[in-house]
Amino acid sequence: MKKFISIFIFCLIFSTVAFAQSEIQTAQMFFQSISEYYGTITDYEADIDITAGKNQMKGKVSFKRPDMLRIDFSEPESQVIVFNGERLVIYLPKADAILSQSVSSDSESSGANLATPQGLALMSRYYSIGYENSPNPEPLDANNPKSEKVIKLILSRKNSSEGFRYIRLAISPKLKLIRRVQATSATTEEDFIFNFSNYTLNNSIPDTRFLYDTPSDANTYDNFLFSE
Repeated sequence: MKKFISIFIFCLIFSTVAFAQSEIQTAQMFFQSISEYYGTITDYEADIDITAGKNQMKGKVSFKRPDMLRIDFSEPESQVIVFNGERLVIYLPKADAILSQSVSSDSESSGANLATPQGLALMSRYYSIGYENSPNPEPLDANNPKSEKVIKLILSRKNSSEGFRYIRLAISPKLKLIRRVQATSATTEEDFIFNFSNYTLNNSIPDTRFLYDTPSDANTYDNFLFSE
């Protein structure tokens, strides 16, 4: 009987440890499958809602491989962000200003850029990945049980040099598309929330979509990220 109990306890401990390991591995594997799927997407457009503190923004985001990104905002009206792989241009109509900057294509400064193959690859490299609550689908909005069911992951930075302390992802398990990115600033603890909806995939978006004719009467500020 003692031998049987010993074997039973050993099996119980072994199965518990194996389950914990498989759960962690499953989170990594699930993230990897999403990353691989995004690698097959040549371009996409989606509606985007952004919350940064008390600021709310809405618009349409366009992405094309390998690293072109554009957001046309409806709120604030006429505001535009364009990245053509080499240069970032931001038009701020209320300030009548154009901000221009040469930017590395692996920049993580934009939460919208996290929903791209490059952004996912960087997250996998610099963040530890796990389930936020469990591997089971749960409502996108915790206060609305009837909202869309998603898999929620939480990513924790591996070193203090990363700009975001945590990144939370809500992913549609059926569509394999990111529905929400919530990035927590490492310096201010402020949350930046990016909601994506109404995706259209692989519509052969032309490169000209990522060309932007800036208003001639606006004030231009070059290299604004590094200016004093």
